[in-house]
Amino acid sequence: MNSLPDAPPDDVPPDDPLDDRYADFVGLLARHDQAVRRFVRALLPTGDGVDDVMQETALECWRKYDQFSDTATEVDGEFTRWACVIARYKALSWQRDRARDRLVFRESVIEQLAASAELRLDRGDHEREAIERCLDQLPADQRRLLLSVHSPGESVARIASETGQRARKLYSVVQSLRKLLLRCVESRLASESSHG
Repeated sequence: MNSLPDAPPDDVPPDDPLDDRYADFVGLLARHDQAVRRFVRALLPTGDGVDDVMQETALECWRKYDQFSDTATEVDGEFTRWACVIARYKALSWQRDRARDRLVFRESVIEQLAASAELRLDRGDHEREAIERCLDQLPADQRRLLLSVHSPGESVARIASETGQRARKLYSVVQSLRKLLLRCVESRLASESSHG
């Protein structure tokens, strides 16, 4: 289910700043949709209400987007957190509306789950940054080989064919690069936690 709100009405002139704001908003929502969706999923006992809460969250975010974009210092970096605050209230509202169901969390449980999900968001952000920085340290050919296992259209077999190397040997190199990457990421995360 698409969680994007409806486009602005067709009668808006093409050069209207609303088009630019809407395009900015849709871009942000598309980039951060999965993070917000994971947050919402963590708050609900089943996956049944996730689409409903995401739809309500997207609509509310669009209604309040001017306030957010006027106050945010780093719009892209702060969007997930801002949208998750709205999603938390939408999840609470969704739960209240279905209070007669047996599979509904109490408000205090939702608050605890939200706090836990926010910590995971922080940890996930730090882990992603560490992975990106460690990947940036690798030479381009090693980075391509390592990412080929996870990139659509890329594969170790394809790279082996292009370079004339044996695929089995490249898989062995991939395993070594994974270990190297893991050590780098663990080192970065340990360093960050020791510096607060």
